[in-house]
Amino acid sequence: MEVVLQNVKPEEIEAESFRIIESEIGPTAFTPAQFAVVRRVIHATGDFSFAENIRFHAGAIEAALTAIRGGKNVLTDVNMSAVGVSKGILAKWGGKVFCRVGEPDVAAEAKARGLTRSEVAIAQAVEQNIGIVAIGNAPTALLKVMEMIDRGDWQPDLVIGVPVGFVNAAESKALLAEKKYPFITAQGRKGGSPVAAAIVNALLRLAAVE
Repeated sequence: MEVVLQNVKPEEIEAESFRIIESEIGPTAFTPAQFAVVRRVIHATGDFSFAENIRFHAGAIEAALTAIRGGKNVLTDVNMSAVGVSKGILAKWGGKVFCRVGEPDVAAEAKARGLTRSEVAIAQAVEQNIGIVAIGNAPTALLKVMEMIDRGDWQPDLVIGVPVGFVNAAESKALLAEKKYPFITAQGRKGGSPVAAAIVNALLRLAAVE
């Protein structure tokens, strides 16, 4: 089989990738802003099934842009998601990315209470002016976020819930999809830290141009 490589300049790779995605996916029912999120997730994963799996609360995009432009912070469940977020764009409005899962006190409390580090880290970050919570790895963290919101203990502007896996991943996302507050999620087992970071980055870019 003959392999033919594309001759694309480095600065044009992303635009060409987006063009290919748009060409292959065809017409969708997403709004332009929603499609910008879906497109970046597909770009990050190479997985077109996200065009079928991603679900948006009607107010998700507006809530995210308001939070970002208001200088609020982003909270992630794991460091991999935090590393993937475009912090330079977020910093334009004064926002920062928080992830406490690696902190020694989080590990100690999690062990003492028989909890996961991710859910303890989430609970400890409530006072950090969090606008967007992005969960890409731990269903327990997403369940903790929803529990705290439902109790009235916390009110972030947007919950991004896309944990990957086989134990309560699909179930936690199904619960999120029923909530009345702004969310972005993906049905089924697929997700992950790259997906969570890609969603946040798409929202950051929307905030920067609209």
